[in-house]
Amino acid sequence: MSRIYDCADAQSREAGISAAVDAVESGRLVVMPTDTLYGLGCNAFDNRAVAKLLETKRRGPDMPVPVLVGSWDTARGLVHTFDTQLRTLIEAFWPGGLSLVVPQAPSLPWNLGDTRGTVMLRMPLHPVAIELLRRTGPMAVSSANISGQTPPATVHAAKEQLGESVAIYLDGGECALGLASTIVDLSGQTPRILREGAISAERIAEVLELDVEALR
Repeated sequence: MSRIYDCADAQSREAGISAAVDAVESGRLVVMPTDTLYGLGCNAFDNRAVAKLLETKRRGPDMPVPVLVGSWDTARGLVHTFDTQLRTLIEAFWPGGLSLVVPQAPSLPWNLGDTRGTVMLRMPLHPVAIELLRRTGPMAVSSANISGQTPPATVHAAKEQLGESVAIYLDGGECALGLASTIVDLSGQTPRILREGAISAERIAEVLELDVEALR
């Protein structure tokens, strides 16, 4: 039976994170707070768990699952090239509401969907998420909702949609932003904003020293 852990209480938080680590290691799903919205996650390298995540969301492999990391160094090991633009954006906005689509390192043993050789990476600005990610390693994490329904900003809204399909729910309170992350695609010749969300296009352009129209 799934359980909600209140992460505002230190003892409950430690018990919840430990239970979530065990769940991830055994191929089960967990719901975790982030700075943007609640996420549904599993071990990024457990292909059965990723398939279960997609099935739970009722979504196909045509919408690949993003990967959350707990440190900049973890991201370095997942990308093909840690180039200047990637480093600049990570240093400016991580941890935070910026997701980056980049060519993945070759031969990674995962199946996140139809990624075409890329991976979407983010480091969330939330202490519970970062602690969990540093203990589990990279997690495949998508918004904790059934596809087509409202992404949740509270753990109870997530549980209403996902119910017993999730082993552990970590309650970190209402998400600070309640907005999806901004997505920047770095896999082509020039950076391109695929979705504007928590971080504005103007801020991205300023950091990259580009005209904002060039990103659209």
